[in-house]
Amino acid sequence: MLLELHKVSKHFSGLVAVDNFNMSIDAGELVGLIGPNGAGKSTIFNLITGVLPVTKGKIIFDGEDITDKRPHEVAELGVGRTFQLNPLFSDFTVLENVVASFHLRPKSSVLSALLNTTTYRKHEASIKEQAMEILKLLGLDKVKDELGKHLPHGHRLVLGIARALAVKPKLLLLDEPTRGMSLEEIDLALGAIERVCQQGVTIVLVEHNMEVIDFCDRVVVMSFGRKIAEGSIDQVRKNEEVIKAYLGDINAA
Repeated sequence: MLLELHKVSKHFSGLVAVDNFNMSIDAGELVGLIGPNGAGKSTIFNLITGVLPVTKGKIIFDGEDITDKRPHEVAELGVGRTFQLNPLFSDFTVLENVVASFHLRPKSSVLSALLNTTTYRKHEASIKEQAMEILKLLGLDKVKDELGKHLPHGHRLVLGIARALAVKPKLLLLDEPTRGMSLEEIDLALGAIERVCQQGVTIVLVEHNMEVIDFCDRVVVMSFGRKIAEGSIDQVRKNEEVIKAYLGDINAA
């Protein structure tokens, strides 16, 4: 088991955003986390990554308790994440954006960078080569020299995935990866996600587009901070509580 959430709750003053939530993710899975706006999906991501403190419960990642760890500590263990609004470096090229993300886990000292040592130059060359491999994997190599601010919406979101891959995650959390995309851009994003899965990266994605959810191995459905259903997409579609509370809303989103 790669990720386990045991009876996790999150309270904001009197508001219960996540209530006694359980979820387990096996290595290599592609899992969809769905539900209407306000269900608590992004809050779950914030709890896993340490952005928000857990009120109650426990989170285990790769056998280690990460419940009280800070975001950079969680990232160092191998958890990557994209956001609904990806904070790109607008005046950096696509390639430079990915290279910059590698430096979130630096292996060279500041002194070696200042002295421009041979070791530092080799390390930087290696980073650039790895960044290009990620761009090729996700189909962004043809726009590697484009500035971030000039990219179409779909390419920006896929670049967010590329940047997350730079930290070499075991688990990748994707928050609405196809939000606002055209059909062509959705195809680009789905192709990128599929290729990431083929690399052995475990993915949990929050998504409203049910065509994207169809690609998932398993689906977890949330309602007002609680898990109300779990299973294959076909099982979830037939679930009475999901049909009553969410399915129409999800398909309309």
